[in-house]
Amino acid sequence: MNIQIRDERPEDVAAIQALTQKAFAGMPFSDGSEPGIILRLREAGDLALSLVAVERDAIIGHVAFSPLRIAGADGLWFGLGPISVEPTRQKQGVGRQLVSKGLERLRQQGAQGCTLIGDPAVYAGMGFVSDGALTYSDVPLQYVQRIVFSGDAPRGELHYAPAFAVAGD
Repeated sequence: MNIQIRDERPEDVAAIQALTQKAFAGMPFSDGSEPGIILRLREAGDLALSLVAVERDAIIGHVAFSPLRIAGADGLWFGLGPISVEPTRQKQGVGRQLVSKGLERLRQQGAQGCTLIGDPAVYAGMGFVSDGALTYSDVPLQYVQRIVFSGDAPRGELHYAPAFAVAGD
């Protein structure tokens, strides 16, 4: 598997949207809002880091990182997601490569850490922890996860970018 991970380019936007829609279609945990979230993040200037996985000139994966605030915590924190992988390429390490490169870049930029809402069985192997210290709306605590790059582990409620507040696109 010869995959290149790189920053998104303006000409990638349509492919990212199509990939995101395809990757989340029919998923029981998705309300279909993911493509709209990425567009709104980009339009608002909140798409802090957007990486694509490219194989043979085709985009087969994408990950978005956006700034977020943790009530009661200081420092620069980011949220991971949405993350999309071509359905025929899922469970082959593409997403892991995207996340790994993104976390490395956030560390280099001086971030305190990164959070996500997702399956602990998927993200624990990447260093994410769910210890009940973070909350997000009415999401069960085990799905609210974080990885700390520096400083203490935060406690408090997550406040994602406004793009996440509009659902059901």
